Amino acid sequence: MKEVTLKINGVSVTVPAGTKILDAAKKAGFNIPTLCYLKDICNDGSCRICVVEVKGQKKLITACSATVKDEMEVFTSTPKVIAARKTTLELMLSNHNKNCLSCARSTNCELQKLSLEYGCDTKAFQGAVTKSRVDENDYLVRDNSKCILCRRCVAVCNKIQTVGVIGANNRGFASEIGCAFEKKLDNTSCIACGQCINVCPTGALHEKDDTAKVIAAIEDPEKYVIFGTAPSVRVALAEEFGYPIGTDAEGKMVSAIKRVGADKVFDVNMAADMTIMEEGTELLARLKDKTAALPMITSCSPGWIRFIEFYYPELLPHLSSCKSPQQMFGAIMKTYYAEKFNIDPKKIYVVSVMPCVAKKTEILRDDEAAAGVPDVDVVLTTRELARLIKAKSIDFAALPNEEFDNPIGQGTTAGLIFGATGGVMEAALRTVADVLTGENLEKIDYKAVRGTAGIKEAKVKIAGNEIKVCVAHTMANARKILEDIKAGKCDYHFIEIMTCPGGCVNGGGQPIVPSYISNNVDVKALRAKAIYDKDKKSGLRKSHENPVVKALYEEYFDHPNSHKAHHILHTTYHKREKY
Repeated sequence: MKEVTLKINGVSVTVPAGTKILDAAKKAGFNIPTLCYLKDICNDGSCRICVVEVKGQKKLITACSATVKDEMEVFTSTPKVIAARKTTLELMLSNHNKNCLSCARSTNCELQKLSLEYGCDTKAFQGAVTKSRVDENDYLVRDNSKCILCRRCVAVCNKIQTVGVIGANNRGFASEIGCAFEKKLDNTSCIACGQCINVCPTGALHEKDDTAKVIAAIEDPEKYVIFGTAPSVRVALAEEFGYPIGTDAEGKMVSAIKRVGADKVFDVNMAADMTIMEEGTELLARLKDKTAALPMITSCSPGWIRFIEFYYPELLPHLSSCKSPQQMFGAIMKTYYAEKFNIDPKKIYVVSVMPCVAKKTEILRDDEAAAGVPDVDVVLTTRELARLIKAKSIDFAALPNEEFDNPIGQGTTAGLIFGATGGVMEAALRTVADVLTGENLEKIDYKAVRGTAGIKEAKVKIAGNEIKVCVAHTMANARKILEDIKAGKCDYHFIEIMTCPGGCVNGGGQPIVPSYISNNVDVKALRAKAIYDKDKKSGLRKSHENPVVKALYEEYFDHPNSHKAHHILHTTYHKREKY
């Protein structure tokens, strides 16, 4: 590939032809500020914050969209550049809700950060303000008074998830981000993935905050409050307290939740193990039944479930009938646990801590109430749990490492790796392989399904059988696979699909990493590494070896896919009308 040499602020740098000035500057050691730019997603130069000066040109150009040229001389912080960026920021602020003290993104807002760095005057420009509105539903809040029209949310909805339910409405000063025909978001085919929240640079988008419900339940003496935490929460929560990306804070997380006031704190890894038992058994049954719908597709990710219900309802028979680990967890709490400890299920209040915004919609689905009451009462995202801990004035850094409560607190690291794309598949293969061979296999690292490639394929030979599997994350990749299934081009036996890029570690409810970091660091890979590192050191790496799971079947469910298990641990799906 041809290379180009140029100077940036007097520093010579050589990069491949076609490189953007923004990336060349980074290589030379200079960070150019951005707001609309997202690596591999959005670089249309609309915000004008990344403008730079090029020798010989009168006009400033945008570094995120302009490519380098041989012998080009670029200046990233001349008085002219600084003045232009400051003016642009002040114009944004003139039309921005500056109620920063109570904003969900305060201190982690990219507009706030740049305004401080450039010494902006919030009153430099005053006058008309765009009329805006708040769109609120069960899982998300859009406040356009805080929107800067960067269109990152639009780009991720269109390019990464191929859902495209939001875009720019109106023109000129009246422009706003919204849905077609001014519909509310919950009246569209939105899959509730929350990725729009993760890429928003300001507080224009945030999850529906349910921390008040949890506090009320804890303070209610009639409520028995049980917390269950998802696998990927433990490798992300600490970021909200200043720890490096990918820090495993399981012990401190448990300790913090106990101090919040929970009656019990359990690990949803246990329910992930139950999912493997039910799902693996279902897969084996389908492989034997020539009339069964193959490939079988996982059902753990609620955004994915909404996607297939909206866009490919004809393929619903391919879904596993298993509830997600979250819902299995809640169902077990309000059936087995309630009976074992003689607690009225109506008094048990299950709080699920998830990396996911779509989980807030999942608890509202039909056929998710095994005990006649909702399996799960409320979902907190990782970010909401952090806010709850802070609201209780708990010193996270000073906390000791504590363990999950017994008897439901034990999960295997097969359940833990659910948090990364490919994890459900690998966990299933570990159990299915032992079942088919009748052996306790030692080689259980199925690395072909690991990593952050959008679509991964593997052929696994087990006991003389060849099982062809596929793993995909994001709905753009899911759509490719579903189209192949419709066209009869797919010969997979088992498919894992996760809604979010990288899987749950990068879910829509995880700590928000500003673009000036996420554009240069693979956040999902760092969080996933923490999960796999823990799995590698674990002595309990197969779901069917979990003693809690064994006890649940012996004492209550009899065997996987039993009539009782189907009633409590399985669910149904339905076609949704696409808008």
